[in-house]
Amino acid sequence: MDIPDPLRYARTHEWVSEPEDDVVTVGISDFAQDQLGDVVFVELPAVGDRVSAGDAVAVVESVKTASDIYAPVAGEIVEVNGDLENAPEAINEAPYDGGWLFRIRADDVSARDALLDADAYRAVCEEEA
Repeated sequence: MDIPDPLRYARTHEWVSEPEDDVVTVGISDFAQDQLGDVVFVELPAVGDRVSAGDAVAVVESVKTASDIYAPVAGEIVEVNGDLENAPEAINEAPYDGGWLFRIRADDVSARDALLDADAYRAVCEEEA
């Protein structure tokens, strides 16, 4: 199970990158994609959408189930990963690279600090495994 240290994690299995000019990248963790199985479809938010932390903003569908994806921080969606429309399997193949979902210009980037660090998230995954 790959859980990169520089990222922060939500208990709902989204990861958040370090901010660049108040923008964070969001995706689902390696643990989450493994639990979902083969991803076959992704419904992404629209650029310009305003989201609050905890809002369901995307859906990832796999051969097993559909799962809501939640905004880990509040802000404005500034970019979505359009490549996933034709290649949703990128989430399984590279959840931290080509499989990212969307980018948020955070209202308060310090909100990221309230999310789980890699060690705390690893403990959550071990409880759920």
